[in-house]
Amino acid sequence: MNELPTIADTQDFGRRLGALLRAGDLLVLTGPLGAGKTALTQGIAAGLGVLGDVTSPTFVIARVHRPDPARGGRVALVHADAYRLGDAADPRAEIDDLDLDASLDDAVTVVEWGEGMVEHLVDAHLRVGIDRRDDDTRLIELVPVGGDWADRLAALR
Repeated sequence: MNELPTIADTQDFGRRLGALLRAGDLLVLTGPLGAGKTALTQGIAAGLGVLGDVTSPTFVIARVHRPDPARGGRVALVHADAYRLGDAADPRAEIDDLDLDASLDDAVTVVEWGEGMVEHLVDAHLRVGIDRRDDDTRLIELVPVGGDWADRLAALR
């Protein structure tokens, strides 16, 4: 469990995590509204060196941020938000309609609110649980599911 006192700390943690990521990685972010999922993704984007400001994709469902070679960018970031899909009769079909699997091999894919909807797209993924205390401290738990995630995450400690 990682304890992060400020949004800046959350973004910095995301930046360090982003530096470990590679094309084909899927991260599933969970946590209540306002926990810091988008702030963490902003940090991940910085660690990946992608173009564009990262904002919550709630209303557009998904955004693609291309790598910026001038910032050391090496892989695209697909940032999706499944929050509005949770009320769909078949949210997994809605996710399939987004065609996320088309970009999975070529990008890092981060899905907010995607638990139970996107894990079937890959053999291994990283579940990122985020909670926020009353004092705004964020608690982040990284749960590797398959693959070599556990080995790669050891570099964050």
